[in-house]
Amino acid sequence: MTRLKFVFLGTSHFGLPALSALIATGHEPLSVYSQPPRPAGRGRRVRSSPIIEAANANNVQLRTPNRLTDAHETKFFTSLEPDVVVVAAYGLILPTQILQIPRLGCINIHASLLPRWRGAAPIQRSIMANDAVTGITIMRMDEGLDTGPIIAQRQISISSDNAGKVHDRLAALGAEMIVETLADADTDAPTGKTQRESGATYAARLTSKDERLNWDRTAGELECQVRALSPRPGAHFVFAGERWKVLSARAISELNKTKSGHVLDDQLTVSCGNGFLQPTEVQRPGRKPMPTAQALRGAPIPPGTKLE
Repeated sequence: MTRLKFVFLGTSHFGLPALSALIATGHEPLSVYSQPPRPAGRGRRVRSSPIIEAANANNVQLRTPNRLTDAHETKFFTSLEPDVVVVAAYGLILPTQILQIPRLGCINIHASLLPRWRGAAPIQRSIMANDAVTGITIMRMDEGLDTGPIIAQRQISISSDNAGKVHDRLAALGAEMIVETLADADTDAPTGKTQRESGATYAARLTSKDERLNWDRTAGELECQVRALSPRPGAHFVFAGERWKVLSARAISELNKTKSGHVLDDQLTVSCGNGFLQPTEVQRPGRKPMPTAQALRGAPIPPGTKLE
């Protein structure tokens, strides 16, 4: 294996296993790029990204520009003279000037089986769509949004996992695959196969609208929504002015003659547009996640209640 000089671009936890694996394998990190620290959480305290913390822990030079398009940043990036750039959930578009700098190209670790679910939220969108499988695509980046040539792909089953579990499995798989990809890269840049456009879908960034449970939808759709948003940010409904997050739930596919949004029993079974949804783990504001039965002992939601 040739020891490569690399620049790593990432922001979320998704990139941590890959960054760690590249360093452990013996490749040389020239610099790590991450989005700047930003306010987060209920207290809106400024927090560093997981990738920032990892760079500091490994004593790797850190850069946190708001964008990569200004001439000063391009000049500095060029001065690093990287063999390769590795990107994993960075969150910023790489301009053409950056894409052209590394001799082996810019390689992205993407959490879907491209061309399905190009974009910002591939894990969540695949679960919301009730996809049976997802996977990792290692791709050579171009100027489009996740449209570059595919170097390698590997598939996993989603099963009944929530987004947190699928994320962790894919992050580990991505780390394994990027090490394999770079082990085969020496003087020749990985090329890959051109993506087909048929079957391409877009994984739009999550918004607050995605978090609200709409009881007019089917129980199966709502169960997928709950899994896709668990453990965070969490799907939710509102009762008595409180936002109740639903972190896990069971869809009951039975004939439903009750108008949607009504609580049917003391287990918080709710009628849907088709079938019923039974939350099994919930979280009230300022409380820890807990089984629904435990939460209802502290704040009962009586049968017959119409949820917003």
